[in-house]
Amino acid sequence: MTDISKPAMLDGRRAIVTGASRNLGAEIAVALARHGAKVAINYRGSVTEAEAVLALLGDYGTGHVAVAGDVSSSAEVTSMMESAVAELGGLDIVVNNAGPYGATPIMEADESEWTRVVDANLKGTWLCTRAAAPYLRDSTDGRVVNLSAVSARVRNRGAYGLAKAAVEVLTEELALELAPHATVNAVAPGQVAESLNELSSYDQEWAQAVRDRTPRGRLVTRVELAEAIAIVCGATFSSMTGTTLRFDGGLGLNRF
Repeated sequence: MTDISKPAMLDGRRAIVTGASRNLGAEIAVALARHGAKVAINYRGSVTEAEAVLALLGDYGTGHVAVAGDVSSSAEVTSMMESAVAELGGLDIVVNNAGPYGATPIMEADESEWTRVVDANLKGTWLCTRAAAPYLRDSTDGRVVNLSAVSARVRNRGAYGLAKAAVEVLTEELALELAPHATVNAVAPGQVAESLNELSSYDQEWAQAVRDRTPRGRLVTRVELAEAIAIVCGATFSSMTGTTLRFDGGLGLNRF
């Protein structure tokens, strides 16, 4: 039986999730709120989508907010973080989820695609964590969770794979620099079930291979990933830092 007298896992915690107006980011925001956190959802373009997520969060308490900002812009990140902290009353959790996909081979990509993919995925993770660091140091037990991907270990995913591999290295460096005030970990999904159709539009052959070669015989879902991230932000994982958790159904395992 559930002990209704027990406080929620993230009760009283204050979180920001980047790229949270839709898809995985929205699921993460909902999971954090469901576990008791007060959440700021970051969005870049669509106020309508952000407001729709805020409505969902309303089922799990009050005080949730939406903050606009492009994570690849230092000025916008600073403003976004200041707004979030002012509204939430502090900050304990940062989930660096924002990061567009792109699979153009590196030698074929133009500079604009390189900048779009690398700046949001890698530079954005750095900028947001740097802007949040003073507040995390004031937290009793800060958390940073970065989003990597199975593409970090695949050598034909263009600038996206390169950026996600760098995010995992950055995670380890930040874990040292933010210790002992906060832990910094990463979550690396394999192909997410709900995004398979989108992947097929980039590379039908790759999408089919992902389905066929995942040992578990199924793809991870957004809800599963969001729940895992919420758990990493809880007290159970307070001693784990500098670690990348893979949720790829065994796809990344070496085999002949």
